[in-house]
Amino acid sequence: MKSQKFRKSSELFGAICGGLLISMPAIPQAIAQQSAPKVNPCPKIFYEEPHNNQVVVPPGCPPNAITQRLAAQGLLPVPATPSQSQSQVPVPTEPSVTSPVPAPGDQNQQPIPEGDSSNQPPQTPIATIALNNGKVNVRFVNDTAANITYQVIGDTAPRSLQGKSDVILQALNAPVTVTFQRDDGGQLLVTPQTSSEPGSLEVKFNEATDAAQGRSAMRIEKNGSVFLN
Repeated sequence: MKSQKFRKSSELFGAICGGLLISMPAIPQAIAQQSAPKVNPCPKIFYEEPHNNQVVVPPGCPPNAITQRLAAQGLLPVPATPSQSQSQVPVPTEPSVTSPVPAPGDQNQQPIPEGDSSNQPPQTPIATIALNNGKVNVRFVNDTAANITYQVIGDTAPRSLQGKSDVILQALNAPVTVTFQRDDGGQLLVTPQTSSEPGSLEVKFNEATDAAQGRSAMRIEKNGSVFLN
């Protein structure tokens, strides 16, 4: 009689221990799933220098300084209203930006078109190229001694072009906007030149002696018109 009770107790104890061993591996997994960090699509680094004035934030994030400037110039879609969680990210305030007015005698300054507003007078492009099936190859030639940071909006992250060097951006879909600036803070004199090769454009960067000559963006429209800003 005692042996039967002992045997039943042993079987019950074994079943309980077996159940615990089976369930134990699931506990760390559940804890790991709960503690997995969530990726922040709008990190604060976008709103700190130098990214605040160099990197365009992803769609849905509160606009930083360069995103606000490009949107005000018509180079980017107007940023959507951020969600409540996104609005908690600190966004630097910046006064509204208007299109620059060409200085007297400055023949090179060509404002970039700002949308399809009927109130905008027709602008004269700085150059016109024949696109190749809606695509364009752009060769940047940095004739300055300073490094230049450039970015194809909506296509690439900011990249660096060393002084006295060149780079070719291939098969960019028009319309396309490219921003650029000298890393030493100086002004850039930008000279686009058409090429004998269809769908190709060469852009030379030189040091600008006059701040009014400085340029920081280039826009190539679907019809091949090239504008500088």
